Amino acid sequence: MAATLIEREKQWDTLNDLLGSARRGRGRVAVISGPIAGGKTTLLEHFTEAALSEGALVLEAAGSRAERYLPFGILRRLLDTTAPLDPAVHAETTALLDGAGAQALEAGDRGDADGAVEAGMRVLPHVCAALLRIARERTLVIAVDDVHHGDELSRAFLLCLARRVRQAGVLIVLTEAVRLLPAQLAFHAELQRQPNCTSIRLPLLSADGTGRLLAGRFSTAAAQRLSADCQQTTGGNPLLVKALLEDGLAALGDSEPFQPLVPAETFERAVLDCLHRGDPQMLAVARGIAVLGDADRPALLSRITDVHVKSAELAVQDLERCGVMRDGAFRDTATRDAVLAAAPTGALSALHQRAARLLHQDGAAALDVARHLLAARKQVEDWAIPVLQQAAEYALVEDDPELALRCGELAVASSPEGPRRTALKSRLVSIVWRSSPVAAEGHLRQLSREFAAGRLTDRDLLHAVTCLAWMGEARQAGAAVRRLQDAARQARDTGQPLAYDPGTLAAAQSWLSLVSPAVGEAFTTTGAPYGTRPAAPRTPGAAPADAGDTAPYAMPDDAHVPAVEAMRTALRGGQGEAAVSAATRVLQRYHLSDHTLTPLVFAVLALVYAGRLDLALTWTDRLLGECSARNAPTWQAALGAVRAEVALRQGDLPGAAAQARQAMSLISVQSWGVGIAMPLAILIEAETQMGNLEEAMGLLEQPVPDTMLETQIGLHYLRARGRCHLAAGRYHAALRDFLTCGELMQAWGMDAVELAPWRLDAAEAWLAIGNVPRAREYVEQQKQREAGPAGSRPRGSLLFALALTSGDLTYRLKRLTEAVELLEEHEDRLQLARALGELGSCYRAAGDFNRARMLVRKAWHVAKSCGAQPLCQQFTPGQGDGEPVVTGREAEPPKEAEALSEAEARVALLAARGHTNREIATKLYVTVSTVEQHLTRIYRKLKVKRRRDLPAQLWDLSLPGIA
Repeated sequence: MAATLIEREKQWDTLNDLLGSARRGRGRVAVISGPIAGGKTTLLEHFTEAALSEGALVLEAAGSRAERYLPFGILRRLLDTTAPLDPAVHAETTALLDGAGAQALEAGDRGDADGAVEAGMRVLPHVCAALLRIARERTLVIAVDDVHHGDELSRAFLLCLARRVRQAGVLIVLTEAVRLLPAQLAFHAELQRQPNCTSIRLPLLSADGTGRLLAGRFSTAAAQRLSADCQQTTGGNPLLVKALLEDGLAALGDSEPFQPLVPAETFERAVLDCLHRGDPQMLAVARGIAVLGDADRPALLSRITDVHVKSAELAVQDLERCGVMRDGAFRDTATRDAVLAAAPTGALSALHQRAARLLHQDGAAALDVARHLLAARKQVEDWAIPVLQQAAEYALVEDDPELALRCGELAVASSPEGPRRTALKSRLVSIVWRSSPVAAEGHLRQLSREFAAGRLTDRDLLHAVTCLAWMGEARQAGAAVRRLQDAARQARDTGQPLAYDPGTLAAAQSWLSLVSPAVGEAFTTTGAPYGTRPAAPRTPGAAPADAGDTAPYAMPDDAHVPAVEAMRTALRGGQGEAAVSAATRVLQRYHLSDHTLTPLVFAVLALVYAGRLDLALTWTDRLLGECSARNAPTWQAALGAVRAEVALRQGDLPGAAAQARQAMSLISVQSWGVGIAMPLAILIEAETQMGNLEEAMGLLEQPVPDTMLETQIGLHYLRARGRCHLAAGRYHAALRDFLTCGELMQAWGMDAVELAPWRLDAAEAWLAIGNVPRAREYVEQQKQREAGPAGSRPRGSLLFALALTSGDLTYRLKRLTEAVELLEEHEDRLQLARALGELGSCYRAAGDFNRARMLVRKAWHVAKSCGAQPLCQQFTPGQGDGEPVVTGREAEPPKEAEALSEAEARVALLAARGHTNREIATKLYVTVSTVEQHLTRIYRKLKVKRRRDLPAQLWDLSLPGIA
């Protein structure tokens, strides 16, 4: 038995029995039916070959859809077969058919259709008689494939012969489809009425049969592994199974398969072969299902394909019978792809357009409609533009920015010039911005022209200004805002309508003045714009008053406005609580979105500048968590940079470097625009403090936008570059950067130590150069400007600088003691380590070696926890107090610690490591008040008065849950 006849053994035996009956003079009729490509033709071919080999005379033909209207088409092919038909019989039958054809032609010319059929029917008994004479001497097998495609007269001949073969050596074998058209049903019914007719049904292969077929080319074990997946893909259709097998063999070569076979070109051609073998309606329905995705809505499928509902349902049944579909859907995506790929482009586009319209009329989801509009690859009608807008928003919610982008682009391309197109362009910029700001630059330039022409909404104007400033075009944006303000003033004077609310223009000016203070200077030189109060005298650390005060127009309800106020409050100094309150209101009121990203980032930075790193960390982590599940790399990058800034100010150098690198990797350097200043500055500073000077110097070689130093965050980069030069011994280069930073801050009216303590940095550079008087001069300048309370974080750095620039040991001890006390209450552990080490050196100079050793040891531990390797080396033996630093298992915890409870020991350990009360509370999940109570008891038990007196050996305590 051939491998192609697997699971056809029973049908084969039936045909052989029927052939044996015909040899005995008992003529039979066999009708083989089965699904499309189910193996009917293969079985028939093998049977006729076997019959020929046994001496039977085989006359064979096949029905054709293209020749179904050709009279006697099948019959003539039977008689013209290459088999050795008796010449006399051939001549006789041919003459009969030719005569009948001539009579039918004459009747047709007269318009007598019935006469034409009657003329053909009259010769059929004579043709049958001629063939029956042959069967007296030799078994005759008449095989007709796809008889349902035969012409009417040929089918009539087969019926005529079937009624006459019961006592003749004739076997008629026919194949037909499972589902027949109404015109074919009469023939089928009449044939089945014959007592000598046998029906043979061919089912699709079972999973076992599929495995047996695979076993012919693979090992038994491999065939067993592959059979289930192969059956799932093909449904047991022999044609599809063989095609999938061929694709697998082509891909594997001589290798043994361990993964399911992957459909490829042969399989796709086999799928199309199946579809073309069926009725034309089946192909149309298959395309409709490929477009819709399933056949669950027959009425909709009918309307899309323009096929009657009942016909569509029958076509779906045929597709499921032949294994192409299951449960109303294609079995494999490769099948659907093959159907779509083979469809003419125009026809496929029309199907998608029709599907989109009908789905929209039926109330389908905007995303479902939009996918068809996109697949049509044509501009859409007016009704579809709002659908694309909705679909873009839903796609963003479902974390599919690529789909949202395509919807936005199609909506813009399909919209005529006007306000709606402008609004669509603005939204498109926001969508592209999420993934790649540099990719949005082309759209942004178009939008900037709309912005300058006064065609944006007030809300979109502020967003456009923000995007332009990000890409380093703040000056161009500022010039456009000034022109719009002039136009607004003229419009007011002439009584014409305003393009933008003056409050919105003032808000845009205020934002630009904050982000790029150089633009703010240009605003102040042109006079107060329309919609703002006259400029008030500027005070150090304050932004231009006219940039934020509006009268009589109110500011728009937008996150940019309160974010600007929060940042300015934070940079004024001495208004920490007010800044925290203002920034918190922004963060609580506005949710993260395309329009609020930058304002929220500035609100968190306001918390950083206000010294509330704990709150900044909480809000940054919350915002990062909000966008972590959304595909918005730009959001994550911007917030990640803020997170790195918090880590840097906390003294977590490795964490800051890692987070800065992560933020920079999310989007390209070009996409960062002028914003690259922040993560790059953090990375340079962290690598410098960790002692990786070569890495830091390499980062300085990275190209940055020319306009970066015109921005507020560009000051971070300028200071970081100066710190790197200072660590590398390039003292004059460092001093130049620090003084340039100071000049810019003074010129911009934001000379705030919270932003960049440039005077203290310059003093450190002067000390390195050896010019102590100049260093003391800058420290004294900072002292005179210090407006914060005694416990402020900048105050601790100032006291440390005052100590460094003083030659009086008593004065230095006093100032360093105060600095340590202040820094211990805040979160800058790196500065605390420096202050502790310097205080230890002072005590050693004063002769108090025990206290000196304790302080330097503690400074080493704090520096170690920060990852500051240069400081650790400074505090190692021979560099600090002369006592070796003992770490790990060699260290012995103090005996006093035995008196502490477990909770107290945890608090004492973290306090000794330099953590603030707030940090300790966060780590131990308790309140700050609880930490303070524990510290009071710890001081009493250890007989110390303050935090800095805690034994440094507490670091070596081993407590579960504390690394």
